[in-house]
Formats: sequence, structure tokens, C-alpha cells
Amino acid sequence: MAGSSHGHTPAAWTGVIISFIGFCIAGMFMVAAQPWGFWAGMAVVLLGGVVGYIMKMMGLGQPKQNHPVHQVSGERAQAGAKG
Repeated sequence: MAGSSHGHTPAAWTGVIISFIGFCIAGMFMVAAQPWGFWAGMAVVLLGGVVGYIMKMMGLGQPKQNHPVHQVSGERAQAGAKG
């Protein structure tokens, strides 16, 4: 996936960072045996997904038609037909 720029967008980075913070919160409260804090952390994880999706809809994600993986696959198919 490194060659496809997968996840290299502001929407992806923001969603992952918020979700990571939520996992850290949930883990801390799970060790402390505080169920309310664990569920608050899980809510932050879900919030990260929602924020990432909203940012993608605002145009801060990678559009599918410009996705490099699709372009490479098309080029391979054409090269195979010629050979």
C-alpha cells in the first residue's frame, strides 16, 4: 500500500489520531477498572471515524477516480494485452 498513497490525506490522519487517543483513553480506564471511562474512550474512537468520514466528504480525502492503484492496474492490463 505504500506505493498507492493509501491514507496520506488530512482526513485519514485526523481520523486515525483521534481514534488512537480514544484507544489510549479506553485502555487507561480499563486498567483502572472504570467502565464509564472505558466507554468514553470507545466513544472517542467512534468520533474519530465520524470526523474522518466528514472530512472525506468535505474533499479532504483521496478521490477514488484519482487513486494510483487503479491507474497501475489499468496499465498492467494494457501491457499484458500487448505482450
